[in-house]
Amino acid sequence: MIALTGCTTGAPGAAETEGTDDVTVGFSVYDMQYEFFQSMEEGTRTAVEEAGYEYVLHDQKSDENEMVTGAQALLDQGVDVLVISPFKPDALGPVVAKAQELGVPVIINDIGGGGVPYDAIVISDNEDGGVQAADFIDAQIQANGVASKKVVSITCEPSAVYAARRNVGFVNQIESLGYEVVTELSGNSKAEEAYKIMKDALAKDPDIAGVFACNDPMAVAASNAIKDAGLDPVSGIVTVGFNGDAEALTAIQGGTLSATVAQDPAAMGALTIDLATQALNGEEIDFDNPDEREVYQPITLISTENVADFIE
Repeated sequence: MIALTGCTTGAPGAAETEGTDDVTVGFSVYDMQYEFFQSMEEGTRTAVEEAGYEYVLHDQKSDENEMVTGAQALLDQGVDVLVISPFKPDALGPVVAKAQELGVPVIINDIGGGGVPYDAIVISDNEDGGVQAADFIDAQIQANGVASKKVVSITCEPSAVYAARRNVGFVNQIESLGYEVVTELSGNSKAEEAYKIMKDALAKDPDIAGVFACNDPMAVAASNAIKDAGLDPVSGIVTVGFNGDAEALTAIQGGTLSATVAQDPAAMGALTIDLATQALNGEEIDFDNPDEREVYQPITLISTENVADFIE
């Protein structure tokens, strides 16, 4: 389903394209049922409005065929730039090929680029998030007075190549601080799998001191496994997630999760429109990783000290 929203009112200081009138941005979003992508869409739409562009939204609904056919439909409608948060990056080939034939820039937002020649991809600084998680866990373990140097790393599904950087950053940093990763397994981004991983890890190593999970649902599930084992997921085993989801913020405020590393999907959406404007103007984009045309959005660690600032 494609919904058309006209956005014609600009804002003072909004970016302008050089010699380009009636710019239309098409945004094909992963799945609007998820809070993360709702925020991303809001940030994208707001930036489009501020730039004075037209806006067409397409919801992939976590469906590969819908992603391909819907994104191609946006191109058929004559969008001037395509922003896409792909459900299946490996299936982007026909979409990007068609965009190139039409001279339409393609800006990817998160998930992955599938090896296609997109103009730019916006991702959170995932590896730095893992490093921040490791530093926080180390500091909290020391503050808790726990002597153990054993930690757990729960990863997302193997296909989530950018999310994998979170655990890479975490493992590299935590090991450099003298810790041993006694369990590192994929929870496939699913809470129920993370619960089992944590339960089994505790059965094998009851003296685990910390755990980092690739996303918040898995972190909350790991926290529940810790509680079910009669332990404390904050003062006993430092438990940290990633995303900044509402359930994680509630758990931090309630004392059942130590921290989360928060992404900013709204800011990621706004950044894609800045990059779209640059691409339309033929400007050179300043990449954080030029080889992969990556632009990083900073992340923020949220704990009890600042969680109130993030709860609406």
